Amino acid sequence: MIPRIVTTPLAGGARPRTLAPRRVSADVLAAVLPGPGRDRLTAGEVLVVTSGQQPGLFTGPLYTIYKALSAIAIAARLERERGSPVVPVFWVAGDDHDFAEANHAEFLNSNGEPARIVLRERPPEAPQLPLWRERCSDGILAALDQLRAGTPETEFKAAVLAWLETAYRPEASLSDAFADALNTLLGPRGLAVFRFHDLAAKRAAAPFILKGLDATLPDGLTPVLVEAALGRDRLRADGGSFITRRSEERFTRADLERLAAEQPERLSPNVLLRPVIEAALFPTVAYAAGPAELEYFQEATPLFQALAVEAQPAVPRWSGVLVEARVDKLLEKHALTLQDLQGPPGALEGRLVREALPGEVAATLATLRSSIESDYGRLAQVVEQLDPTLGRTLESARNAALAGTHDLEKKVVASLKRANETLVGQIARARAATFPMGRPQERVLTLASFAIRYGPALLDALAAEVARWADPS
Repeated sequence: MIPRIVTTPLAGGARPRTLAPRRVSADVLAAVLPGPGRDRLTAGEVLVVTSGQQPGLFTGPLYTIYKALSAIAIAARLERERGSPVVPVFWVAGDDHDFAEANHAEFLNSNGEPARIVLRERPPEAPQLPLWRERCSDGILAALDQLRAGTPETEFKAAVLAWLETAYRPEASLSDAFADALNTLLGPRGLAVFRFHDLAAKRAAAPFILKGLDATLPDGLTPVLVEAALGRDRLRADGGSFITRRSEERFTRADLERLAAEQPERLSPNVLLRPVIEAALFPTVAYAAGPAELEYFQEATPLFQALAVEAQPAVPRWSGVLVEARVDKLLEKHALTLQDLQGPPGALEGRLVREALPGEVAATLATLRSSIESDYGRLAQVVEQLDPTLGRTLESARNAALAGTHDLEKKVVASLKRANETLVGQIARARAATFPMGRPQERVLTLASFAIRYGPALLDALAAEVARWADPS
């Protein structure tokens, strides 16, 4: 039985824009992986709905898949409404250099507890290379073995591991492995996977990246990055030339124009310039965005104006939680909600155990506290008349007595927790499955964590749910 899918709508965003369909350039098409989506982009004048994400190990957290499914569903709805081809495109941000965000995957192990796989660490002193230059290397074999050993044996496990093994090969870069895995998973559903780190895509983007050199952001830097001695580095305008932020290397405009012509892969946009270039390369009617993107798209407005590119609106992507049957059973049995699981570890367990306190114990403790309050209150009236300076001493004594009752209650609760280890463990596992480490499930756990348990039917159900969300009529 697949998990119950709970939609958790994101706030904000705008409506898709009206735009005339147009052809996509040959250089852009060359950077799209083969599949039905690419075929449709090649066929003639189209519109596109985009989304995107930096590469991640084993496709990264669930929200990456949710972004892609959102683009597919929104594109399908708009195509029905507008009567012209609308293709979902996923922008693989292989230029990103945040290796610490891409080098790991988190899953639920056979005991239902969160487990973390780390491909490798990048030394702090190492150049900040873009992810398309980071090979999976032999460490990927150990990472796959860790996923294999840590997950339960199911009828779907072999297929899931084969899917990941085909994409995440030692010789592949993290960016290409991610793109291949996503294309295998969602390409058949019409998703066009665009590898912006492809040389052809960089040639197409180079004129717009060079225009970005004339813009200065509030932090004093341009929105353009160049690969230099310390890796990918922001540029600061300095007179007629540009200086990298970390390595302090100087490039003239002629130097950067030469790079754009001969080594365009060394130039890339920052997070605000990227959507501008996307709107220039694709006839984009909407971008399916997460919470942070919904905010920073607005900050990119001056860059759209500076480069004379019409901005595509950011629309909210689908967001949700997969609630497994064992979690639902626990929630129903104890009349809980998902929000109850969102609190800090131990809080819900303590509350449920307190509610399980024998009535006599709870009533006696309440009576004792009430007696302490009233008895010390009467005593305070007498003491005030005898010696007003003893007021604070009396208050301290009262507080200590009350604290003693609370300490006693904590010890009783702790004893009950030990006696109810099964319940405590069930709650801990339910929290790990829905809010691992106190964070939303979609921002932590990878799809493989659930695909191994539930097989392709889960992706079918997710796609259907996202489609209903995108077109509620």
